[in-house]
Parts: sequence; C-alpha cells; structure tokens
Amino acid sequence: MSTTPLTVRGAERLKEELTRLKHVERPSVINAIAEARAQGDLSENAEYDAAKERQGFIEGRIAELESKLSTAQIIDVSQLERDGRVVFGTTVEVVDIESDKKSVYQIVGEDEADLKEGKISISSPIARALIGKSVGDVSVVHAPGGAREVEILDVRYG
Repeated sequence: MSTTPLTVRGAERLKEELTRLKHVERPSVINAIAEARAQGDLSENAEYDAAKERQGFIEGRIAELESKLSTAQIIDVSQLERDGRVVFGTTVEVVDIESDKKSVYQIVGEDEADLKEGKISISSPIARALIGKSVGDVSVVHAPGGAREVEILDVRYG
C-alpha cells in the first residue's frame, strides 16, 4: 500500500473535514432523508432523491478521507535537516531565467495543492524539477507549455 505524503497542516485540514462530515453533514442528510420519507410517495419525491444523492457523496468522501489519513506519511518540515536542499514541504523561491519572473512555491501533497496559495503538488513538473536542488542551482522544468529554466533563489523550511 502506498503512502500519501502530507504536511502537518494538510493532515489537520483533512481531519477537520472528516470531523465535519461525520458530525455535521452526515446527521443533517439523515434528517433530510427522514423528512422526505415522511412526505409519502418516494417514487416522485425530488427532496428524497437529492438527499440520497448527497448521502452517497458524503459517505464516499468520508471513506476517501479515512483511507488517505490511514496511509498518510505526515512530514513536519520544521523537523527536517536544514541542508539547503529542496524537499517535500519546503518553500522555494525561483526566478524564470527567460522572463525574470519570480515565483514562490511550497511543495505539498496532492490533496493540499492550491496554486492560488502558492502550494504545488509533489508530483507537478515544477516540484519534480526542483526536488534535491539547492540555492543557486538552475533546473529545467518540463511543463505542458514547454521547457523553461528556473534558478533557485531561496529555500525555506517551515
């Protein structure tokens, strides 16, 4: 069974979502189903159908979260050896050699990735090109838009 890498914060968010689904969403949809059943004929009851569909989604998401958390490898970036290399969880500042555009990314697990927050998945082309490199290194990123070179300006842990 493969492990799912997560930062401490990413694991906390998944646990919070799981708790909300189990203790708020699940009871709410069970009540909605009970109310729809009380209305009588279920064959043409749109509220019942919608509630059952919502219940299926909630139960599926609960199972998915429980599975991910059971196989999670939680990595605390603040506990990593600070040798200047880019590793999972670090925040990296890079500059595109051609355009001189600077970007800052934190390398996180797939479930945590959010480009608007500057969080990129460990499996993304940028992260794969940066892992193991140090400040001053130039790396080629093979992205869908073509290859481009970036230089690592800074690596931060935590």
